[in-house]
Amino acid sequence: MAQVTIEVNGRPYQVGCEDGQEGHLIELARLFDRQVRAVSQDMGQLTDTRLFLMGALLLADELADSRSRMSSIQAELARLQSDQARIESKAVAALDGAAKRIEKLAAE
Repeated sequence: MAQVTIEVNGRPYQVGCEDGQEGHLIELARLFDRQVRAVSQDMGQLTDTRLFLMGALLLADELADSRSRMSSIQAELARLQSDQARIESKAVAALDGAAKRIEKLAAE
């Protein structure tokens, strides 16, 4: 298990992570640090615990919004794929019908 020192709101924290995930953890810490610093600017001096809680809640809110948007997009994609399949089926039926008429005319 790897150990990484991250910095949040100007303070270092030693955190463990799986080997190879150090860079990802550092990026996550930077994201959290930006959120915590924004909360600190907006709300003034808070204890680290309260500051971290507010930062985490705001990130959780963003995550929930993103999941909701993704769910809507997935539903729209499924609807469009269904429409496409229906249209393709109609096109195949129309082409099949036209081919049969052409064959019939050619046979006459």
